[in-house]
Amino acid sequence: MRRTALDSVYNLAKENEKIIFIGSDLGPGVLDSMKKELPDQFFMEGVSEQHIIGMAAGLAMEGFIPFVNTIATFLTRRCYEQIALDLCLQDLPVRLIANGGGGVYAPLGPTHLAVEDLAIMRVLPNMTVLCPCDADEMKRLMSATLGWIHPIYIRLAKGGDKVISKKENGFEIGKAIHMVEEGEGLFITTGVMTQLALEASEMLASEGIQCGVLHVHTIKPLDDFNIIKSVESAKAVITVEEHTRIGGLGSAVLEILSDKSPKSAFKVKRIGIPDKFADQYGNQNSLLGHWDISVPDLCKAMKTKLNLK
Repeated sequence: MRRTALDSVYNLAKENEKIIFIGSDLGPGVLDSMKKELPDQFFMEGVSEQHIIGMAAGLAMEGFIPFVNTIATFLTRRCYEQIALDLCLQDLPVRLIANGGGGVYAPLGPTHLAVEDLAIMRVLPNMTVLCPCDADEMKRLMSATLGWIHPIYIRLAKGGDKVISKKENGFEIGKAIHMVEEGEGLFITTGVMTQLALEASEMLASEGIQCGVLHVHTIKPLDDFNIIKSVESAKAVITVEEHTRIGGLGSAVLEILSDKSPKSAFKVKRIGIPDKFADQYGNQNSLLGHWDISVPDLCKAMKTKLNLK
């Protein structure tokens, strides 16, 4: 997914001289072709994440469209004041491409786990928060960002994830996608967790339990209409995210239900990362298992919510 995102920046930059790539100590070889072909549109700064946010803001004020890329935890935690004041307060069209959302960098420990990024980004006024499910959707997402005049945070997964999106579903910022039409149950998911929800939906269908899957690639602005309509049509709803249960997708869903459909809020159960720093080491999948975020866990949660054995 990361390679697709960066290649998309390169291809878009070939067609638009206003598109600028800014990286922060990404290592040798990253976008070498772009560096050689479009040297005036390529900048690789050092370990200076706060600086590149200010740099991107300045370029945006001059009419450029900067795409900034570095590790998610450094881009969010380390640069939060710059993002809030330099980008969001000025409402500038800078695109933040964040590597390693969720538990991708599990072997590096809690310092590198971006498990609260969606929460802290979505509370900022003017910020748009996107979380694609695979590389194909990433291509459609990147094209859609060109006409968006606000700052955007784009959360990347590890790459190599199974392609589950469909071209015919298109991509529109702020509009969720029905991957499976809702039945008595509904999974509301984002990012690569949509893959787990699809597998859980198939497993439950084999037992005669029909469950829809609503893929919410845009955490902010949220697709209130489709979410409320889908929740009201279902008997039980499970939100699934590779993010702390505080402040992410599940919280956002409950917020809009509280405001616009309070009688439906009781249907919702949230699956996500518990409110504590990671205390286990391993790969991404082992951490997900430790956090009880797996296909069997999703199936069990749905059956429990539906009052089924």
